[in-house]
Amino acid sequence: MNFIAIEKDNAKNIEKQRIEIVERKGLGHPDYLADSIAENFSINLSKYYIEHFGRILHHNVDKLEVIGGETKPAFNGGKITKPITILFSGRATGSVDNDTIPLKEIAENSAKTWIKHNIRFLDADKLRYLFETNNGSVNLADAFQRNGKPGSNDTSFAVGYYPYSVLENLVLKTENYLNSKEFKSKFQFSGEDIKIMGVRIKNKIKITIAMAMVDKFISSEDDYFKKKKEVAEDALEYIKNLNEKLENESMINQKRKIELAINGMDKKNRGIKGCYLTVTGLSAESGDDGAVGRGNRVNGLITPNRVMTLEAAAGKNPVNHIGKIYSLFSFDLSKKIYDKFGIKNQIKMVGRIGNDLSKPLAFSLVLERNADKTQKKDIMAFINEELLSINEITNKIIEGQFKVC
Repeated sequence: MNFIAIEKDNAKNIEKQRIEIVERKGLGHPDYLADSIAENFSINLSKYYIEHFGRILHHNVDKLEVIGGETKPAFNGGKITKPITILFSGRATGSVDNDTIPLKEIAENSAKTWIKHNIRFLDADKLRYLFETNNGSVNLADAFQRNGKPGSNDTSFAVGYYPYSVLENLVLKTENYLNSKEFKSKFQFSGEDIKIMGVRIKNKIKITIAMAMVDKFISSEDDYFKKKKEVAEDALEYIKNLNEKLENESMINQKRKIELAINGMDKKNRGIKGCYLTVTGLSAESGDDGAVGRGNRVNGLITPNRVMTLEAAAGKNPVNHIGKIYSLFSFDLSKKIYDKFGIKNQIKMVGRIGNDLSKPLAFSLVLERNADKTQKKDIMAFINEELLSINEITNKIIEGQFKVC
């Protein structure tokens, strides 16, 4: 049995804090691209290892960068003058006995497949791919399956919490909507590179959206501002309706006002210079770079009002990388505790290098309200039961059941 500290949360309820800040870097943001491609590389590499060697071999392919290209946007369609570059780095097992593993091929195919399924106007076959992924540390590779069980590869901590606040849900669900097939079918000129910053100041919610527009669907400056207005009206209606639903579910008595701004740098009478126009719907097409770990946490958000970890999960191996596994496990477990016991909660857990993953060095559960002795005992038993099956998370990761950004 693990020692689990259960405490009452003495911090001010997040819904009652005067200022709350929530950010999400959306589907086409350079950092989201980097996270997604790295994770897809790790998943496909894991599947290759299993198919050919019966188990996942050591790898951490998280050191990936998206290097911005150059374009010349224009009304009715511009051109790409220098392609985006994907730089693969990190470490991976590249050979077993006399078998060479096609790391470069797996990496490039992982990037191309993800881009083709998610980014409509970027030709993945025309990007540049630089491959610098090398063999990993012998010591870390050995720890991967030492004593028949994976030992934690690092000393690191993770956090998780549930449920999300109204603003957190609002930011997350709004970006999902703006990048949905439903929205793109109505507004084909809306690019995938969407970033949302949500700020609640007392009872006023201010939403700022950066949305790359695809130039071939825009005929002029007037057309740009007309279409931008249409997007803003649709987005605002969605946000207001969603906010009302979320407030009712959270039993927030005082209704909050919504203010929305899209592409705040836009300026009329400056032609193309005053519009956020892109050729591909991505800011990465023209100099905006991305890197793994600089974007969303594993819950899809950046939340400075919450306890956070800086751990980058994307591309890390799904077997013993403690930062990745504990981050995903913490959020998943927090939701399970809420669903089973009906208490809002926050989890913090620490893993020590070399230790069994099911035995964290420290485990803290902070509850929004007090629980009686019987309930605490039941919660502890439930947590220990979940920890015993923590290794099951590996298969869930490679089957795509968990998102890391």
